[in-house]
Order: sequence, then structure tokens, then C-alpha cells
Amino acid sequence: MVRMERDTIGEIAVAEDKFWGAQTERSRLNFKIGEEKMPDEVVKAFARLKRAAAWSNADLGKLRVEKAQAIATVCDRIVAGDLDAHFPLVVWQTGSGTQSNMNVNEVVAHVAGIRCIRMMM
Repeated sequence: MVRMERDTIGEIAVAEDKFWGAQTERSRLNFKIGEEKMPDEVVKAFARLKRAAAWSNADLGKLRVEKAQAIATVCDRIVAGDLDAHFPLVVWQTGSGTQSNMNVNEVVAHVAGIRCIRMMM
């Protein structure tokens, strides 16, 4: 089963059981170079940064506390290793880490979105 994700390039199919989105899927398909995955330490560092940014923005009144909490919860799960299966990208990308940053963004958004929906029920 797949779901259709959309970005500025268009639609792309992503496996239903994966939490990443269109940009991660494009990188996964376009950078089939080597087997070495992005180190867990890099993914966890991105998660720590995004957690801190969420709380900083909440403190500044730029982000609702409920959203910051949802983001922080997902980031904590990433740091704990609970979502490792959702970071498939290889280290051999374009060199800037943009794809890995987007991979973390997509996973956080997807999982936090599910959490926000459940919080409203």
C-alpha cells in the first residue's frame, strides 16, 4: 500500500507504513550511492535542535504550546531511537545535509500530526 505525497515537483508514492514524505522519497530514489546510512547521531542532533526551536518559538508566542509539545514528543522519540526505521537516507547526498534535515522535518510533522489529531478526540 502507498499514499501519494506532494511537493513542488509533483506527486510521488510513499509506502503507507513510512513516516517520511515526498522529499525524503525523492532523495532515497535519486541517491542510491553506497549503503552507509546517515549516522544516528546526526538524525538525533537534528531532533534535539527542532525540539529546542519548538520550545523557543512557544516561549516567544510564535507557536502554540500544544504544537510545541507535539513536536517535542516526536523529537524525544527520535532521540530514543523509536523511529529509526523512518530515516532511510544514505550519507552520500549533496553534501549540505538538506535531505536529512527534510527527512527529520517530514517525520516530525507526520507523527506530530497524528498525535495532534488524537489529542483533539
